[in-house]
This record gives sequence, C-alpha cells and structure tokens, in this order.
Amino acid sequence: MAVVIDTLKAPRPRHPEKQARPDTPLLRKPDWLRVRAPGSAGYNATREIVKSHGLVTVCEEAACPNIGECWSKSHATMMIMGEICTRACAFCNVATGKPGPLDPTEPARVADAVAKMGLKHVVITSVDRDDLVDGGAAHFAAVVLAIRAAAPGTTIEILTPDFLRKPVEGVFDLIDARPDVFNHNLETVPRLYLSIRPGARYYNSLRLLERVKERDAAQFTKSGIMVGLGEAKEEVMQVMDDMRAAGVDFITIGQYLQPTRKHAAIDRFVHPDEFRAYEEIARAKGFLMVSASPLTRSSHHAGEDFARLQAARRAKDAG
Repeated sequence: MAVVIDTLKAPRPRHPEKQARPDTPLLRKPDWLRVRAPGSAGYNATREIVKSHGLVTVCEEAACPNIGECWSKSHATMMIMGEICTRACAFCNVATGKPGPLDPTEPARVADAVAKMGLKHVVITSVDRDDLVDGGAAHFAAVVLAIRAAAPGTTIEILTPDFLRKPVEGVFDLIDARPDVFNHNLETVPRLYLSIRPGARYYNSLRLLERVKERDAAQFTKSGIMVGLGEAKEEVMQVMDDMRAAGVDFITIGQYLQPTRKHAAIDRFVHPDEFRAYEEIARAKGFLMVSASPLTRSSHHAGEDFARLQAARRAKDAG
C-alpha cells in the first residue's frame, strides 16, 4: 500500500470519468453542519502514528467532517488495500483508477498501529478492489486476525465492499475471522443506485449482510445510508425494513455532503428534527443500535456505541 496522501500538499488523482462530469452547485452549509478545524495535540499525535506506519485512513481520503473530533480521541478508521478505488461512485471523494498490488506487510502494520494507539475499538474499511479475484476478502481477513493477535482486547468493526460477483467462499472466510461487527453500507435508496452507486447492486448488498447472519448468527451486522440525495421518507423507511429482514442489527443515517462540484449535488440539507424522527422509527423497527444525525458517519462514535451495547447486554444478563 502506498504511503498516505497528504491532502495539504498534493491533490488526489482523479479518474477521467469524474472530471468529465458537469459541475454541480455547491450549497452553503447550515449552522448545524459547521465543525471546528482540526489541530489539537491529540489530533496531531494520531496523525503522526498514521503517517509513521504508512497507513491510509478513510478519515482523510473521504474528507470526513468529524476528523478533528475523532483523531483528538485517538479514533481513526483505517483504509486498507490502497487509496485507489476501482469504482467511481457519484458521492465518494476517494480517488478512482487502477490500484497497485496488495502489500503483504499491511496486516502487521495496521495491527501494530492499533496496538500503539491503544484502541478499544477499531474500524477497518477499504476501497473497492474489483481487480482482485476475491475482491480482497482474504486480505481483509488477514488484517482482522493480525489485530486479534497484536491487540486482543480491541473490538474490531469491518466496513467492507460488496464483493459483487466474487466467490462466496472468500466472504465466508472473512466472516469466519470473527470481527465483532460486520458493516456494509447500502448508501442510498434503491431508486437512486443508477445515478449515485452505479457499480453496485442494492439486492447484492442486502444479500451480503444476510449471508453474515446465516453463517454466524451471533455476529453483529451494521449498515448505513446517506440522506439529502433526493430520497423520500417512505423510501428510507423501506430500506429500514429491508435491512431488518436481512437481520441487520445496527443502522446509521447521516447527511450527504458533496465533496466537489464533480460529485452528486445535494438535494437538500435534512433538518436535525427529521434525523430524530428517523432514529425513533428505526428503534421502533427493532434495530439494536441507531445513530441518526447530520454528522453521523459509519465509524463516528462506533466504539462508544458498541461499548454501550455491550454494557447493556451485560447488565441484562446479570439481572
């Protein structure tokens, strides 16, 4: 894997497909989406560990608005298998192109960084690797096992690609590596897939989540969507029902934020009151954990949320 790109010094490479897209308007963010610029001592310490281990983080690559908060608490989401994705989703800020070969030292480097940062919970994600025979499932599993060996007290959450048209045996091996949470995001409602997530298939993603439960019923599953792309409330509720039918335990719902003028335009900024309504609906539908707010992202507060769930279960068992 290449050394992390420093976005303050060099622009990310862009796939010609994105450059050819027409410019879209950039809307001014409302007050509830404004965050402080990063720069605390904790942020700088996390950044140094990430850079010294030659790691890529989705926090930087996806221009996450929560990077200042998370890195100040030594929370970082590691992005494995390089920083070049084989797809060009209309919402995503990760560079698109032809990836390089997998780095066999990456599992050990990631595990060492997790141990040095003293993480109680770590989120591991990746780019899509359609160029690989198994979509990178074996590499993902190797990272999980390496973290287990180096930091046995750390709970592990994986945020995976969809492994579209890849052998199911690779997915089974990843499930069998026993991450604590298996996360795969549906991203949006099925009607918008062609324009927002054209390289993916909604029902393939649902089936992946369903397979996790079929293979290991005790393993927690998680998925998330963005709102503000033009979806209707009824469509969001249908996605919730589809997730529950597939056995999904945790759901995240956050505001879509447009990275550049070459990405999908924001249809509207969803008010915090609407997010609170979505949270109430999701809890009523039976999700064990719900995070719904303008700044919600898959890994934002993931450790705290998982720790609260574990504590609640222990209290229930003890009672």
